[in-house]
Amino acid sequence: MRLRHSTLMPQVALAPAVAITFVAFIGSILWTVYLSFTRSRRFPEYAIDTENLFRQYGRLFGDDAFITSLKNLVILGLGSTLAIGFGFILACLIDRERRGQGFFRTVFLYPLAISLIVTGVAWRWLFDPQLGMQAALHDWGLTWVRLDWLARSETAMYGIILASVWQGAGFYMALMLAGLKSINDEIWKAARLDGIGVWQFYTRIVIPMMKFTFLTCAILMSLGVVKAYDIVVAMTNGGPGQSTFVPAYFTINAYWQKSNLGYASAAATIMLLITLAFFLPMVIFAARRRRRAEESVT
Repeated sequence: MRLRHSTLMPQVALAPAVAITFVAFIGSILWTVYLSFTRSRRFPEYAIDTENLFRQYGRLFGDDAFITSLKNLVILGLGSTLAIGFGFILACLIDRERRGQGFFRTVFLYPLAISLIVTGVAWRWLFDPQLGMQAALHDWGLTWVRLDWLARSETAMYGIILASVWQGAGFYMALMLAGLKSINDEIWKAARLDGIGVWQFYTRIVIPMMKFTFLTCAILMSLGVVKAYDIVVAMTNGGPGQSTFVPAYFTINAYWQKSNLGYASAAATIMLLITLAFFLPMVIFAARRRRRAEESVT
């Protein structure tokens, strides 16, 4: 009886959290997908559009703003990989310099303590032609420099990428530093004795051993890129024109500006599919590699 009681109580304690998660998370997803097949406008209409079931999706992929948001999603995703690269480089530098580790970890992690809204506003000021970096460089005589990136549609996304990398590099540095600490010191000593160069040591030994750390960073980065919204609002509000639309911004804009809940639900469903396309293969790959590693040990 005591054994049964000890195993039953944790399940009872977790039951409310599981129920809330199921209703609030899975229920909301199913509700959103369902509304994408309706003609809901400002308020939901629960009658499915049987005459044209994929009406909202057809409109969606015929919308130039949505196509632009998908292109920007790819650009933002590729650009955000720089944060992982810089994070790894910073982690390697900090790991090799023992004396100031605590100081440099704090310095590089500080941007993570700032919300994306504050980060976006700060970088919007920096890119302001009248007040920011361009104005300062022009005052120093470098009048040929142009840093009005947010004012031009062809460069605005690169400004958002730069701000995102600045904030996220410290987070990935912390993850990479934890991965570097997990490497046995004997491996470092053996590499030095064998005369292996620094570049070869990191590319042929360290990086392959940290593949799961890189995979974790890639998963977290992918999720952050797909749901990117607040930094776009703070820096460009989707402009100039519609040049910095991303799927999350497009989805919210479709409801608040166009008053079309069915249309916004279709865009949100596409976001879900994009997330699954990025997330599931990585999780499956990681699970298989971990299982093989466990089997090889046993």
